[in-house]
Amino acid sequence: MKAGKIDFKVDKYGIIAAGVAKVSFSPEQIFDNAKELIQTVIKLKPAAAKGTYVKSIYISSTMSPGVQIDVKSVSN
Repeated sequence: MKAGKIDFKVDKYGIIAAGVAKVSFSPEQIFDNAKELIQTVIKLKPAAAKGTYVKSIYISSTMSPGVQIDVKSVSN
């Protein structure tokens, strides 16, 4: 994601869906891509937006339950 473009979809509830990895990616590549996506979303926060911009973060594979990620651990 650092070298290319980031594609993501946002639904009417504010939920962002984006692909960050493929099966062949190493854990480090997945981590880097997910971190880059989250940092990009935080950077795109409108100036008029007040309060908490990212309330929760979950990561999952296509047909599996999500795993919650601590927002504070990636917002810095």
